[in-house]
Amino acid sequence: MAVPSFFQRRPGWLKGGMAVTTRWLESTLEVARWENMRKAGKRWGKWGVALGAVLGLILFAPATWLAQSVENLTGGRLLLAEAQGTVWQGDAVAILTGGPGSRDAKALPGRLGWRIKVKGLGLRVSLQQDCCMPTPVVLDLLPGWGRLRAELKLNPNGNEAELQASGAVGHWPAAWLGGLGTPWNTLQLGGLLRLNAQQLSFEWVEGRLRMSGQADFALDNVTSPITTLDRLGSYRLDVLGDAQGQMQLNLTTLEGSLLLTGQGTVGAGGTRFRGDARAVEADRGALDNLLNIIGRRSGDHSVILIG
Repeated sequence: MAVPSFFQRRPGWLKGGMAVTTRWLESTLEVARWENMRKAGKRWGKWGVALGAVLGLILFAPATWLAQSVENLTGGRLLLAEAQGTVWQGDAVAILTGGPGSRDAKALPGRLGWRIKVKGLGLRVSLQQDCCMPTPVVLDLLPGWGRLRAELKLNPNGNEAELQASGAVGHWPAAWLGGLGTPWNTLQLGGLLRLNAQQLSFEWVEGRLRMSGQADFALDNVTSPITTLDRLGSYRLDVLGDAQGQMQLNLTTLEGSLLLTGQGTVGAGGTRFRGDARAVEADRGALDNLLNIIGRRSGDHSVILIG
């Protein structure tokens, strides 16, 4: 079908000079559109590079960043020295110190390994060390509004679907405590420190620490070079979270020549502890110097006061 000629004819306003002006306008608009697209492409390219850099920084952040965070969090008393790997998976040498300015430091043999991964809205941290924590220890960190909850679990079977809430966390040489400075560096304890946990969790709420569950610290076959005795004894410190979130402390002697007892609390007001140290009748002479060091002497015993 033929198209009427008046549809094929160009309008008069597109003829002559007006046509040239229109074509120039169309060309200018096309150039402007192309320029806008080029600028948008550059902007998206920059955002892509920035996003890639941030993701790379997060995924491959060096282990030294985690070591610095642990040092700050513990007031310089726990150091992760010679850290290798990334924040998400790495290992380091665990060192106890007396804090900034202290010359005391004790390192554990071997290296402490960690693995961190995202779990739900929180993080799961797995820790293991051949010398002291042969069973992987798992910390589930669950953030909330103005709070952070940490739940301790154990992974004896290597299967995260079968985690246990109670059991032996680890064992460490008592000499490691000497790195904390006074009075541990003076006592120079020998023996073994063991930790068992039962349904243990911590919660930081608006800067305050709350605990639930129980942690049992045992010091087995304790020795000290400042006495003439081969061994002092074995002891246990139970830490129990109460209904208010405070930690209740209870120190008892399992057996030995040095008898230690005491009770205390750890809460928003700080640490408060009162203990008593005395020697069995047959070993009073051998333990006299030690009793002078560990507390305020009162007759045949020493009073240990904290807070």
